[in-house]
Parts: sequence; C-alpha cells; structure tokens
Amino acid sequence: MSEAPNSSTPNPERNTENWFTSWFDTPYYHILYKDRNYREAQIFMDNITHYLNLPEKAKVLDLACGKGRHSIYLNQLGFNVLGADLSENSIAEASKNNNETLHFKVHDMREPFEEKFDAIFNLFTSFGYFENDDDNLTTLKAIKESLSEYGFAVIDFMNVAQVIETLVPEEVKTVDNIDFKIKRYVQDGHIFKEIDFEDKGHHYHFTEKVKALTLADFQELMEEAGIYLLDIFGDYKLKKFHKTESERLIMIFK
Repeated sequence: MSEAPNSSTPNPERNTENWFTSWFDTPYYHILYKDRNYREAQIFMDNITHYLNLPEKAKVLDLACGKGRHSIYLNQLGFNVLGADLSENSIAEASKNNNETLHFKVHDMREPFEEKFDAIFNLFTSFGYFENDDDNLTTLKAIKESLSEYGFAVIDFMNVAQVIETLVPEEVKTVDNIDFKIKRYVQDGHIFKEIDFEDKGHHYHFTEKVKALTLADFQELMEEAGIYLLDIFGDYKLKKFHKTESERLIMIFK
C-alpha cells in the first residue's frame, strides 16, 4: 500500500469507500490517537452509568467501540457488554479480551440488533460519518429499535460551535517518530481533517469528515425517529450544556 485513497469522495456502495472503513482499519489511526485521555473517559463511564442507575449485570452495547477499551472498562464495572464496530481489525484486536460477559462483533451501526439492550453508548464523536445524511436518521432508528423497553441511549458528540470556534487550521503532531501533518477546515456542513504523513518510504493521506451536527439538528432527527430526548450535558462530569462554551454535546434519550 503506497497511498491510501482519499475516501471523502461519495460512493454508492455501502461500506466500501467511506473514509472510516480505510482509516480506522490502519494501525496509524491508533498511533495518532494513542494519547487520548482514557482516565477522563473512565470518569465519564462512572458518571453516566451512575446517572442512568443501570442495574447490576445490565446489558450494554458499546456502539462503534474501536479496539474495545471502553467496553472492557464497562465490563469491569459489572455490566454484560457487547462491543460493536465496523472495523474488522479493531474487533479482532478487541476480541482478545472476550469473557463470559464481554463480547465483540463486526456490525454496521445503521442496522438494528435482534437482541435488546438496557443501555447503548455511542461515544467520543462516533456519529455523523456517512456520505448519505439519511444514514444518520437510519442509525438513530436502529439504536431506538435495539433498546429494551426501559433502556436508555447515550450519544457523546462534539459541540460543533465550540469546535469551530477553537479550530486549529494546521499543525504537525509527532507520534512514534511519525510526523502527522494535519489540516482542519469546515466545508459543506462538515468538519474535515486532512492527515498526511510518511512512514517506511511510503506517503499516506487520509481524510476524516464528520457532519457538523448541532443540538437543533439532533433534535430534528430524533423527532423524526420518534425518539425522546431526556437530558443534555456539556462535559464528562455531566455539567449543564452551554451552546457556545461546552466541550461536548452529550444526549440521553430513549
């Protein structure tokens, strides 16, 4: 592989040329983001599971789980956890941690599960990736269909207004002796991140593209999906959401 395709070009084939199917399946994605604050993520899991008052051994779905770090932590909290992700490589890695109450599977988030869950978590801006905007509504409907009668779902998304206000247009981030040259910009209602780097004599280019969904956009989608938005928070300590200042947009719904 000398150069990964720029996968931001629309493609009618599902799951083939979407940017995330190639980028998330490379080791470089995990290298670039290896310094993410997982302690902060664990605090969020502690807070949100306490807020939801989940019963012991509740069935939890970690939707778009990556390599399963948060699924593993949720399992350690005593829950029966399924981690699901489109990336076969990530699921293969995550599955090394399987036990009686922790499992992983390759799954497209646009498809509902046959089994029902007491809680579904979609964490750390793992939404709004699709070329077709209708797929965002399809995903919300699939989440709703996968909830048990008394279940709750959580989407943890970026706060678009705050992200755009603080956007760093260009930077170079060096991780494991690889210089990742990153450009960020807003275009056509999406936030783009262009990533260029060289490793072992090869040049690589990847594009991240996420729909710049605001709270109002989510509310509209949720109303159309027949979803009830119950609460909104602005950070991992579950502070009140502020439209311009909050770091996150965390939505609790059923």
